[in-house]
Amino acid sequence: MSITYQSEPKLSAEEFQSVLETSGLAARRPSDPARLEAMLRGAQVIITARDGTRLVGVARSITDWAYCLYCSDLCVDSAYQGRGIGKALLERTALAAPDVRTCLLLSAPAAVSFYDAAGFKRHDGAFVFAQRT
Repeated sequence: MSITYQSEPKLSAEEFQSVLETSGLAARRPSDPARLEAMLRGAQVIITARDGTRLVGVARSITDWAYCLYCSDLCVDSAYQGRGIGKALLERTALAAPDVRTCLLLSAPAAVSFYDAAGFKRHDGAFVFAQRT
């Protein structure tokens, strides 16, 4: 396995949907191609992991480039999980915005143990103040 990481601001919605499905995150994300495309185009930082040409991971984030970066999606193909790819995607995301003071994300309930094991600092004061279906 030779994983390469890169910034891919023009990642296609089709590839993104594919890794959402193989990672298990698709159940928590929209499947509408137009909405996925809008999500990608609205992101300022998209870091991908590839095994050859196969997309196996994505970290998609929004930022103000000064104070805060929010990783909205971190997904790794389930066949590649447990190999440090998710942690590497987040490390490269932080490097892509070197002036940002705080990088954060909200964890899916099933992924909390991943973030704990990766050594990330837990924050108990996160709140959802609006959520639409």
